[in-house]
Amino acid sequence: MHRISAILLPWVLAVGAEAAAQDWAKKMFQNNSHDFGIVARGSKQEYAFSLTNLYKEDVHISGLRSTCGCTTPRVTKDRIKTHEQTEVIVAYNTRSFLGAKGATITVIIDEPYYAEVQLTVSGYIRSDVVFQPGAVEFGSVDAGQGTSQKISVSYAGREDWEIMDVRSANEHFEVELEETLRSGGRVNYDMIVRLKPDTPPGFIHDQLLIVTNDSGSGNVSLPVEGQVVSAISVSPASLFLGVLKPGESVKKRLVVRGSKPFRIISVKCDDSSFTFDTSDGESKPLHFVPVEFKANEETGQIERKIEIETDLGQGFSAQCVANATIRR
Repeated sequence: MHRISAILLPWVLAVGAEAAAQDWAKKMFQNNSHDFGIVARGSKQEYAFSLTNLYKEDVHISGLRSTCGCTTPRVTKDRIKTHEQTEVIVAYNTRSFLGAKGATITVIIDEPYYAEVQLTVSGYIRSDVVFQPGAVEFGSVDAGQGTSQKISVSYAGREDWEIMDVRSANEHFEVELEETLRSGGRVNYDMIVRLKPDTPPGFIHDQLLIVTNDSGSGNVSLPVEGQVVSAISVSPASLFLGVLKPGESVKKRLVVRGSKPFRIISVKCDDSSFTFDTSDGESKPLHFVPVEFKANEETGQIERKIEIETDLGQGFSAQCVANATIRR
């Protein structure tokens, strides 16, 4: 027994070391699995796995592979500098596949060290329900304007099939539903999805849940995408202040743009380590705002929200995120 243990021990240690060597890469991902749920044939289904470079060295993603043609993965940016983010976007092929489908996506990293991270997706693609178009895509919408899109819902099967409700956790959506056909086992609806004018600026990645009277698979998801664009923008949207020691300070500046002339009323941050120069009271479409940050005794990575208010009223504000690393 002792001899067998002596032979197995190096192998066990090697496997354990290999698993530990992958941990640094896994830690960059917010999560590693996603269930698309029950979706309609032809609907647009994508999910973004977000990862952040937690390290000082650049991270390079050299490739992606999937175990199933029902998914197509892509990466938004393959080289990630320290504290930068990227996304591995997995598209679910609902046009060519039906039924329960899942896949494992392998993310291959070759810098600063070799590692592989596995991501899993699953879902069920229904053949009897079709959305046209396959997603609610609002596109780019000016803040305060609102918009709408019509979706045609087609069903082939039971005579008594019915949509009972349309739900969403997003309070800025309104849905109007009208039945347009019920004959020969076919049922059609027109669904008007409205984006309310008071929707705040930002990207929209959400879902509508179509609740039907099916007993087994009564809920079908429909993606909602778009972007509400503020009349005021600030760059950079992510302000990196660098690596500092306690007591050190750094000066940067923000560029604030508007579609028409405006004045900056205030620049706010909950952290008193930040100071802003807002002495320029002139009304103009472009402003440069000096920012100074003085590191306190807190060490580690910090992330703070900066909010910019203008004299143009509701919907005409902007914000960015500042981050820094404090080391002794």
